Amino acid sequence: MREELATTGSLLYELTDGPGVVTECRDVTRRALREWFGDAGGPEQEAAEDALLLVSEVVTNAYTHGGVPYELRLDRREGALWVQVSDTSPVRPRPHGRHHANRPSGHGLYLLQRLAARWGSVPRGRAGKTVWFEVRVRPEGPARPSRADPEDTA
Repeated sequence: MREELATTGSLLYELTDGPGVVTECRDVTRRALREWFGDAGGPEQEAAEDALLLVSEVVTNAYTHGGVPYELRLDRREGALWVQVSDTSPVRPRPHGRHHANRPSGHGLYLLQRLAARWGSVPRGRAGKTVWFEVRVRPEGPARPSRADPEDTA
C-alpha cells in the first residue's frame, strides 16, 4: 500500500495486491481513528472496533468480488469516520439471499447493515465502483462492554 495523500482529516492510499494488504488497511485505519478521535478512537472502543472490522470486510470483498481494488480513503467527518474502498468492477454489492450466521463466509454486507451508520456504493465510470460506509465515533466514552452475549452468537 502506498500513501498518495495525507492531509488533516483525510487520508488516501493506493492499494497493492501484495500479501497483508488487509492488515495494512486496518493499521492505517487504527492510526487515523486514534489521531482524529483521541480516546474515542482507541482500542476497546466499540466504534473503533466496528470500523476496523468493516474495513477488513470491505477490502476483502473488494479483492474477492470486485476485480482489482485500487484505493482506500478515510475521512474525518463531524463525529464520524467515513471509509471508501474503490475497485475496478462496476458490479455493485448486493446480498445473495438471507444471512446465515453458521456459514463460513458471506457476512460482509450483513455486517455493514448492522454496524455502519450508513453505507452504499457509487459507480466510478470506467474505473469501477466505490463502496463506502460511515461509523459514528463518540467524542468521549468508556471502554465498551463485551459483546459476548449468548444471543449474538446464535
